Amino acid sequence: MPAAAPNMIPLKSKILVIGAGPGGSYAATVLAREGFEVTILERDVFPRYHIGESLLPSCRPFLRFIGAEDKIKSHGFAEKPGAAVKLNQHKREGYTDFIATNPDNGSWNVVRSEFDEILLRHAAQCGATACEGVKVKDIVFADGTPVAARWETKDGMEGSIGFDYLVDASGKQGLVSTRYLRNRHFNNSLRNVACWGYWRGASMYAPEGHSERNNAPWFEAMTDETGWCWFIPLHNGTVSVGVVMTEASSIAKKRAMTASGDDKSLTAHYHAQLQLAPGLVRLLADGELISEIKSAGDYSYSATSYAGPNYRLVGDAAAFIDPFFSSGVHLALTGALSAASSIAASIRKQCTEREAAAFHDAKVGTSYTRFLLVVLGVYKQIKAQESPVFSDINEDNFDRAFRFLRPIIQGAADADPQMTERELQDTMDFCQHVFAPTDSVMVSNVSKKLGPEIVSPDAPIMSVASVMALAGNDEEARNVLLKSNARKPLAEMYGCNTAEVMEGFYVRMERGMLGLVRA
Repeated sequence: MPAAAPNMIPLKSKILVIGAGPGGSYAATVLAREGFEVTILERDVFPRYHIGESLLPSCRPFLRFIGAEDKIKSHGFAEKPGAAVKLNQHKREGYTDFIATNPDNGSWNVVRSEFDEILLRHAAQCGATACEGVKVKDIVFADGTPVAARWETKDGMEGSIGFDYLVDASGKQGLVSTRYLRNRHFNNSLRNVACWGYWRGASMYAPEGHSERNNAPWFEAMTDETGWCWFIPLHNGTVSVGVVMTEASSIAKKRAMTASGDDKSLTAHYHAQLQLAPGLVRLLADGELISEIKSAGDYSYSATSYAGPNYRLVGDAAAFIDPFFSSGVHLALTGALSAASSIAASIRKQCTEREAAAFHDAKVGTSYTRFLLVVLGVYKQIKAQESPVFSDINEDNFDRAFRFLRPIIQGAADADPQMTERELQDTMDFCQHVFAPTDSVMVSNVSKKLGPEIVSPDAPIMSVASVMALAGNDEEARNVLLKSNARKPLAEMYGCNTAEVMEGFYVRMERGMLGLVRA
């Protein structure tokens, strides 16, 4: 599709969506399928390059709801049956198996230029007006409510569009958050940088006797505890290989290369860091780097709020978290559905606009916090000498994210109701075990030794201390129980949970009746 002509952009639209990434396209599609007038303004012309290629299986029910799952499934993207994670303290990698209990629960490793374009074209087919090559210059507010946006095209044409509701899905630029609300805060514990490139001819991760793991991405902590590496096979025959490390260590390493007289190019720096991931080195033994190296500041951030009168923040425009858990598209779709359902509820008078905005604010904040605590738990292992900053965690979102887990972490009904530093650390210790090294044979063995009810998803959650006491010196039982328990409160991360109550409401995920239901 060519860049938009000025006469394609309406003077007024019920809903304006800024940005056509997964979050923007998804929100536009959902709203258009409800019969609302929706316009998307996207500054680039698709297809366009984007990093973030590994998807969680939770994306499938989201895509199914808008009728796009079959389009993604039939496109030919690399099947993703699970993910392998190797962290320092484990003798071998852990593996998260997506398809063990359901062969249709796998996900994909996608080329984002293709994936994102499929979603944008689908939005247009569903009735949204999609305008590419149009940059939003600024937003006009009236009494704190956004009412219009001024835009310009790549060839210099300008204009404005009025709207009743705004979805800001403008990516890391985060137009509303950074320019108008000024409420974005960076997580100092995850102040990282990334560099990556594409390889051809590499091996695939598939341990002997585990052919069902073909195409599974590989994530490995670096031996010097400064970060981690990714290895993501793609359907075009290439592999995306990247390094994420602390900004401070990256700067120090580059200075050391310069001082020693070594090649100080980004490519040399990239190759040097890959050597700190022995498992990755083995996978790349016969591979060839076929691209230039790209780099970006991979700073994690969140906002103090994600919604307000007649506007919603979605995807990276709202918050961004370190990509270790491949959570980017999941969070974008979660926020997009929340934005669409809360806007529909407001339009349909199912609740007040204030209540609708509060729902979205809580939903986005809680979803972000769940992933944040898991990622921080993993980083406690990767960077054993550092602990995250307590103030980086929003206490309200913590309460909502782990309302079932908190009494276990506190260890007593009369514990201090205010979140403590110890409680936060204990929660991260609990969450990190979602990657404990287990497989189906180990689960079966532990089930026989301790009883099947103890590893059942419906069993009560046990604290880390309780697991240690029960397992004793049995390392196999310890890993199985730690992983089983860690996954229970994180079920939201593996599905499309619309029944969860936020601020007294839950989503009615029914086409034609989308909105919020008072709990």
